[in-house]
Amino acid sequence: MLTTTPLTCVIVDDNEINRLTLEHLVDLTPELSLVASLPGGVEALHFFRQGGTCDLLLLDIEMPNMSGLELAKLLPDPAPAVVLVTTHRTFAVAAFELQAVDYLVKPVEFARFSQAVAKVLAARPTARVAPPAAPTSAEMFVKVGSRSLRVNFDEVLYIEALSTYSVLVMPTQKHIVYHTLKSLTERLPFHNFMRVHRSYIVNMQRIEAVEDYVLKLGSYQVPVGKSYQEDFQRQLRSL
Repeated sequence: MLTTTPLTCVIVDDNEINRLTLEHLVDLTPELSLVASLPGGVEALHFFRQGGTCDLLLLDIEMPNMSGLELAKLLPDPAPAVVLVTTHRTFAVAAFELQAVDYLVKPVEFARFSQAVAKVLAARPTARVAPPAAPTSAEMFVKVGSRSLRVNFDEVLYIEALSTYSVLVMPTQKHIVYHTLKSLTERLPFHNFMRVHRSYIVNMQRIEAVEDYVLKLGSYQVPVGKSYQEDFQRQLRSL
């Protein structure tokens, strides 16, 4: 395997023995450099959200509080290459759905581990990828699953709070995004969006009718909260 700089590697496994085993395998592999060995998905999510990065994530699937599959869907962009490690073969379909580079079954042998590392190295891009085109004034990138999706907010009818996530509701589809309603309120640069309820932000340009402070947007209806009604009426008159 040809490489000049070792791949940075993070291990996530709630079992200490399994973690030590993977650390030993990484130590035996000159193409890898271990930067963190973490006991769970919650700790790993904190690592990445605090700016931690790696080229390769060796990820256990079955862990308390947050499984490896759940963590993989929350990885920031650009996401590391993921090699799933588990005691069961039944997660193979999930591994392919997550586009994991490989899938190792415990106990992991060094020869099989080396094959997985070779796959990761082979999948690394060799050419510089051009950055995506800058979004237009009505577009913004939002986190959807393990990827950043460019959304044309002219097409968004309204945004609904969903626990720590939000739902972008469009005429024919919905996107669950990894942003709270508060964070989206702070990020939206488009003047035509307005918060009308503790759980809703609406696209004022897409309102078709208003009746008793219930807004009709396509086939959907959104209520206007009592504390938002005065500001809503003021904004409506300015349209």
